[in-house]
Amino acid sequence: MQQRSVGATGLRVSRLGLGTMTWGWDVDEHEARAQLVEFVEAGGTLVDTASTYGDGASEELLGSMLGTLVPREEVVVATKAGLSRRGGQRRVDTSRRALLQTLDASLDRLGTDHVDLWQVHAHDPATPVEEVLGALETAVATGRARYVGLSNHAGWQTAEAATWQRAVPGRVPLAAVQVEYSLLNRDVEDEVLPAARELGLGVLPWSPLGRGVLTGKYRTSTPAASRAASDRFAGFVRPYLDESAAQVVEAVSRAAEGLEWSPLEVALTWVRDRPGVTAPIVGARSASQLRSSLATEDLVLPGEIMDALDDVSGA
Repeated sequence: MQQRSVGATGLRVSRLGLGTMTWGWDVDEHEARAQLVEFVEAGGTLVDTASTYGDGASEELLGSMLGTLVPREEVVVATKAGLSRRGGQRRVDTSRRALLQTLDASLDRLGTDHVDLWQVHAHDPATPVEEVLGALETAVATGRARYVGLSNHAGWQTAEAATWQRAVPGRVPLAAVQVEYSLLNRDVEDEVLPAARELGLGVLPWSPLGRGVLTGKYRTSTPAASRAASDRFAGFVRPYLDESAAQVVEAVSRAAEGLEWSPLEVALTWVRDRPGVTAPIVGARSASQLRSSLATEDLVLPGEIMDALDDVSGA
């Protein structure tokens, strides 16, 4: 698998990342092991997790495989902090105390003394940006993180943080921003992508398949084994099951038929090769599903198809 630099840093990762959001929930240990082996054997290096995924189970599963199933040095481990759930409610806390406590807990679950990329999972209006960035500085200075970045921040928030770090020589620069980006959600093209380009940040799109909708699985019905049919993820998928999304899905499906590809291959290749993108993060329920994403490595969308998809998706 091709490797790409993460922004203006020396960190290089595979141009597809393995997402582990459902590890410990919908993906058990057996399937997680099969996915990781499949990914690494295909040349994948970037594995993305977070302290909240599976309430910590995702990090624990990944940690149980590092150094045993795959050598630790062969993977780029990325995790996130700043989000938690208490009493069923989503809570954002990016105070220095919360971030560093969460990082230490993540390292313990992962069974490692450092992560390769540590990201602030969401913007917290209650915490000053200088305090958040100070925690990132501490993580790097103490060797607990090699590179740092942001996730789910608006363009101005990303630009503010990156500019703050660049203002004084010696500060640790932000390496990446992780954001939702697909043919069904191109909002980041307005501000986040231009900010990342100007400030030298890599872009790691999550849900590049539109929360699974762009695979075409929901064109006629909701499969019983799909996320949209589960209590945990139905609300996550529902926003992309409207008529507007359906038109994009149909266009992707028609393009796939003409190319003799799958809709997944069309949608994922589109995101992967967008300007400024480093590596889309792909999740899967099984190794066979993941294999479908890995099969895009040698695919390149024709220019006329790219243009047509740009038009129908609202560019």
